[in-house]
Amino acid sequence: MLSPNDKKLGNLDPFYRPSVAKPKTSAEIISEARNALRTVRTQRPFTPQEDQRKLFGPASSRTPENRPPSSFSLHASSFESSDSRPISGTRLSPLELKPKAPASPTTKEDPCLAFPKPPVDPAKIRRVSSARARLFRVASQVAFLPDRTLPSAERKKTIESKERIMTGDSMVKINGIYLTESNAIGHLKSHPLQLTYGGGFREIKEQEAASLPSHLRSGGDQGERRLRAASCPNSSDLSSLETKAVSKANSQEKDIDSEVDDTFWNTRIVPILHELEKEENTEMVCTACTQLHHALEEGNMLGSKFKRRSILLKTLYKLVDVGSDSLSLKLAKIILALKVSRKNLLNVCKLIFKISRNEKNDSLIQNDGILESLLEVLRSEDLQTNTEAFLYCVGTIKFISGNPRFLNEMISKGAVEILMNLIKQINENTKKCSTCLPNSGHLLVQMTATLRNLVDSPLARSKLLSISALPQLCVVMGQHTDDKDVCTNIARIFSKLTSYHDCCVALASYSGCYALFLNLINKYQKKQDLVVRIVFILGNLTAKNNQAREQFSKEKGSIPTLLSLFHTFSELDLHSRKQVAEGEEQPEAQTPQAQVEDVLIKLTRVLANLAIHPGIGQALAANPHVVGLLLSTLEYKSIDDCEELVINTTATINNLSYYQVKNSIIQDKKLHIAELLLKLLMSNNMDGILEAVRVLGNLSQDHDICDFIVQKNVHKFLIALLDAKHQDICFSACGVLLNLTVDKDKRVILKEGGGIKKLVGCLRDFGPTDWQLACLVCKTLWNFSENITNASSCFGDEDTNTLLVLLSSFLDEELALDGSSDQELKNYHKLHWETEFKPVAQQLLNRIQSHHTFLEPLPIPSF
Repeated sequence: MLSPNDKKLGNLDPFYRPSVAKPKTSAEIISEARNALRTVRTQRPFTPQEDQRKLFGPASSRTPENRPPSSFSLHASSFESSDSRPISGTRLSPLELKPKAPASPTTKEDPCLAFPKPPVDPAKIRRVSSARARLFRVASQVAFLPDRTLPSAERKKTIESKERIMTGDSMVKINGIYLTESNAIGHLKSHPLQLTYGGGFREIKEQEAASLPSHLRSGGDQGERRLRAASCPNSSDLSSLETKAVSKANSQEKDIDSEVDDTFWNTRIVPILHELEKEENTEMVCTACTQLHHALEEGNMLGSKFKRRSILLKTLYKLVDVGSDSLSLKLAKIILALKVSRKNLLNVCKLIFKISRNEKNDSLIQNDGILESLLEVLRSEDLQTNTEAFLYCVGTIKFISGNPRFLNEMISKGAVEILMNLIKQINENTKKCSTCLPNSGHLLVQMTATLRNLVDSPLARSKLLSISALPQLCVVMGQHTDDKDVCTNIARIFSKLTSYHDCCVALASYSGCYALFLNLINKYQKKQDLVVRIVFILGNLTAKNNQAREQFSKEKGSIPTLLSLFHTFSELDLHSRKQVAEGEEQPEAQTPQAQVEDVLIKLTRVLANLAIHPGIGQALAANPHVVGLLLSTLEYKSIDDCEELVINTTATINNLSYYQVKNSIIQDKKLHIAELLLKLLMSNNMDGILEAVRVLGNLSQDHDICDFIVQKNVHKFLIALLDAKHQDICFSACGVLLNLTVDKDKRVILKEGGGIKKLVGCLRDFGPTDWQLACLVCKTLWNFSENITNASSCFGDEDTNTLLVLLSSFLDEELALDGSSDQELKNYHKLHWETEFKPVAQQLLNRIQSHHTFLEPLPIPSF
């Protein structure tokens, strides 16, 4: 006769009995999917390191005749002796010279007296240097100083020779030119005056007047006024003289600077140049080049404006023929510092590129600081004018970026920002002109390959995120879909970046990336090296982002594109397998079987991740093409052939089998799937066994599958797995056993092979830290003991006593968690320990206590 407490407990249904009448809500499905559905991990596609440093590797889609050369000869004669800036090509309009006629004074008064010149504004004086300010003051007082002091004899000679006027038949001779009287007057007004210390304008005026013919010197008031106007400037003339004075001061300063440059050139630079021309020892020449660079920098002679630059460059160009890599790098550094352009810029970039092809020269490049010079070229020179030079410049940077020693230096010197700025320029130009710059595709291959190397650094990834580089790279892909090399390099960048959560979120937020990736898959379906990376990227995007799963599935043709790719590579895999079985050799052009399998591995991962979304998962489970491809893979592939592919395929089937929908193809083929899973259960691969048991955990909610498990003695294998001491395996095996105990006729199987004892052992070993596993064990024991009459006869004396102690202690304790720093996760587990596990444990404890007679104190089991 049942006790009142037992009658109350007897009304409870067995756990995990499938309910057909009441479908689960979406919230319930998502909640349970956290335990039942899993994302699939895989390795990033392997990119082998190229044996030789070239602009384009052996896998490039460019033919040798359609790409710039990586090998070339370079000599001193390759450089141009003249390195002036290129002319603009724009024709200039001629200047219109409109001489300004002097205004004649209307009065007889002296213009100098009538319009006195005020002093220069002090504020204006303060705005110029002290030397120029003095000249302004002199100009305002109409007293000018010459450039240098002349001897008195020379001064007299100068004055006499400058303006000698002779009369004869109304003609005047001035400086050897015969003029009429009126023209002579005009000439005096506009002719520059020779200034001396002694007399200023007054002295010159008197000398000029004395040399004039008598009829001009005293011939009337009008002539006198003209003479005065010619000898004494008006206000506009004074302003002009001030300007001339400032210009003269500037000229004086330039002359002084020139004299200083001449002295520095002769004393510091010329001796080094002589040493470069005469020295035959390469090491000594290298030392002299270092000294030359320092001297030019000290004398502020670097750049394109140094007047002796062409002489210097000729000397440097001649040394290129020496053929020493260390010397050539030092020469290149100086030549770049002198801001060469056009063909010479191209040749010096080629020179550095040629040296950088040898990995042994990396230390020379690092020691000479060539990297900074190359980055300065990319930063300051014009992209459209120097595209080819940029190509070899970035090619060099690409080579050395493969050396980890350069990574930090490159990133700290702004390589990421410089390269992305160039990419942005190319994007904008292509968008604006609807055409690409010449050689821009070749240049993009080098820049994206360099970025691919740089993104290994956390600092580079942070910089790319800060400047929103990922959308720009997507734009490049979209504009250059016909350039497989560019697309492959960017896919390699994204495959690295999306392995990190923050970068993955950034790319997933760019909605245009999904259509772009699908377009590339359709375009290059048989190009394994590109599609395998795109599919890997999609797997990363959909791994932990439900919104990304939804956005991708909404793109037109998204699932059909994946299935078409799956079918293509499945056929390739079967064909390769057939060739191997028949002893045939694979053609060289055929994709190796391992690479074919890699695409299938990444594809099954994408499908498994998409299936986590309830709407997408149910649609995939009802898609015969999807299920057919997955089952076909399990049929012809063994875990020994390709472990990762078989495990990923099984994991995808597990996610699809979670959805108990009426039109599910998985449910229709459940027995066939169970037969295929037996191969995995019989293998020695524990990961494969785990995936197979997980699928059985979903399928065993069906009575037919439960019968299959008992008929094939799979339950004995599952009970044996409880001894594996592997938490996940125990959890999955316990889940299948729980579903078996729903059927009353099958509960007895738990006594076979010591099933009860092993379940109690799992509760003891994993219960204190794993509430989910503890909950499964308690539910399984609850189902098993539904018709209990005596606890000892049901569980056995030892296991009954152990259960009483364990359950009592668990109900009095909190969940023991590890040292995880995720407080939110801790709170989640603590909540479910109280709300999920403890009610089940309390029910089971009450049932055992109501059917157990305590004869002696219970021993406390050791944990």
